[in-house]
Amino acid sequence: MTNTFEMLESNVRSYCRSFPDVFVRAKGSMLYAQSGKAYIDFFAGAGALNYGHNNEFIKERLIQYLQSDGLSHGLDMYTSAKETFLQTFSDKILRPRGLDYKLQFCGPTGTNAVEAALKLARKVKGRTGVFSFIGAFHGMSLGSLSATSSLYHREAGGLPLHDVTFMPFPTGFIDNLDTIGYMEAVLTDDHSGIAKPAAIILETMQAEGGLNAAPTQWLQQLRELCDRHDILLIVDDIQVGCGRTGSFFSFERAGIVPDMVVLSKSISGYGLPMSLLLLKPELDVWQPAEHNGTFRGNQLAFVGATAALEFRESTQLDAETERKAQFVEQYLKEHILPIHPCLTMRGMGLIWGIDVSACRDEHLSKAIVSRCYELGLIVERAGRQDMVVKLMPALTISMDELAAGCEIFKQAVTECCALIHSLQPQLA
Repeated sequence: MTNTFEMLESNVRSYCRSFPDVFVRAKGSMLYAQSGKAYIDFFAGAGALNYGHNNEFIKERLIQYLQSDGLSHGLDMYTSAKETFLQTFSDKILRPRGLDYKLQFCGPTGTNAVEAALKLARKVKGRTGVFSFIGAFHGMSLGSLSATSSLYHREAGGLPLHDVTFMPFPTGFIDNLDTIGYMEAVLTDDHSGIAKPAAIILETMQAEGGLNAAPTQWLQQLRELCDRHDILLIVDDIQVGCGRTGSFFSFERAGIVPDMVVLSKSISGYGLPMSLLLLKPELDVWQPAEHNGTFRGNQLAFVGATAALEFRESTQLDAETERKAQFVEQYLKEHILPIHPCLTMRGMGLIWGIDVSACRDEHLSKAIVSRCYELGLIVERAGRQDMVVKLMPALTISMDELAAGCEIFKQAVTECCALIHSLQPQLA
């Protein structure tokens, strides 16, 4: 059934190895395979489908636009679709939060917006260095890859990756390490050997890094550190933005204002390629076309993004996400953690993870994901050695589907941990 792909598609393919079926249809939080089997989707296009598959409200807007013969491609020309999105984003997202950002439309994927942010930071500050964090994932093109910590991905770059210094993240690395104090010491010690960077880039929750969330107070201290040392703060909200952690921006919980924000994945509302760089107006020192891209004017993405913002408001999606988040958190605490003492959990909003690293079985997370798939649930892995099973359903998932998916997850974890229990009774 998958012979065509195996014969003709590059070995670089990845997700299909975990989900080896040919999918033909999708609706809401359900995926349907060529075989006729249905799957509950707790993967959501790696975060690109916060509003579910083929969201009716967004789809109707796209169909209407296509039927009107609206532009499909426009580079960075002025278009009605772009104008409507700009105004809607300002009215519904920026102004209510008191945020003053200009929007830069980058290439079709998040990595291009990260590249733009890093380039602009260096241009503004006249410095080449950047601080990133251990556990970070910012993209796979060479500039963003330099700020990504995974050795597996970095080695695939094929050349040295310069001008990024990795700092310890407050969670997921070494507990009780004063990471702000460490950065302060590095920046003030004339023998640290590390020059002041142009910017510090971070995910407030490291998604691919294993769902490591930065504490609110730490984020506030980081903002203050950047202000003291004239360093730009860049928040990468590609995966955990657009409502994934509860509020539209993941940094809202800390009450901070980054100098730049990177958005992609679910910003288009429909899984269409789109990435944005939000930047404070005083940082907009670009000259025309200093950073560009053929598909920075994806008109369908503008239409979908506008519809998504209207859908969020009309359905009170933030409140819905909080209600579902409470259900998932309670379910994991009451039904998953008791399965085995080696399991731990973390997350917020509708992105949660079960960490199995303490179980001392390198195959356990893969076994759980595989068993979930056999039972009709799609989940992925993240973190060091992929030891965190990540639950990331669409924000629009029904409570019945959410509960059903959690029950499948419970069955898979129970069965896989039973094997660990029999092989390693000392952990029980």
